Amino acid sequence: MSGHSKWATIKHKKGALDAKRGKLFTKLIKELTVAARMGGGDAGGNPRLRSAIADAKGQSMPNDTISRAVKRGTGEIEGASYEEVLYEGTGPGGTLFLVEGMTDNRYRTVAEIRKIFEKNNGLLGGGGAAGWAFERKGVVRVVTPAATEDQLMEIAVGAGADDYAAGDEEWQVTTAPEVMNTVVAALEAAKIAVAGSSLAYLPKAKKALAGRDAEVALNLVDALDDHDDVQNVYADFDISDEELAKLEK
Repeated sequence: MSGHSKWATIKHKKGALDAKRGKLFTKLIKELTVAARMGGGDAGGNPRLRSAIADAKGQSMPNDTISRAVKRGTGEIEGASYEEVLYEGTGPGGTLFLVEGMTDNRYRTVAEIRKIFEKNNGLLGGGGAAGWAFERKGVVRVVTPAATEDQLMEIAVGAGADDYAAGDEEWQVTTAPEVMNTVVAALEAAKIAVAGSSLAYLPKAKKALAGRDAEVALNLVDALDDHDDVQNVYADFDISDEELAKLEK
């Protein structure tokens, strides 16, 4: 659900994502429930739910688990009622953070998120503390072998995408929020498999971090991401490959 820049790969290399499989399922189930509550249980007419189902299946979530989450969202079966929350804060080296969450108790969650910031040289702020440094964008992920750069230029950009960038294993196509589903439809019509799509907050500019600030910033991301009520963590820092290699030792 998170992982918005190359520093996220440090967690992959340490195998931490495997250890967090249960927490990942919790995040996916919450997204399925809220997507169904907000847009209905028909994935064909609910792009957010369709994307959530694709993400869940991509993590090998059983179909009956997916079905139960959707039914909780539509009210067919009883379950916790989640609301979406957005927290803004600062971290080491003047870094800025946006934290998306889903909770059934916003008072408990905000107190716990505040403690996480404080323990990692950060501070939870009020509305406007960090949001100004980010843009709301659609992000479409395409597995690298599924498309060439020329295809993305012709099909994705042709359908209204703003840009695309190559990652280690995936292309990341960015769009304005209102055209994300149009771009997804264009790629699928061209038989290019879409690994996932979602709305995200992307930093307008990035701050380079090194040394202790880099280590603490990564610890803050991990601690926030570990919280059961947190869905996504966005930050405006960048760490060079050389610094990442030092931190892995």
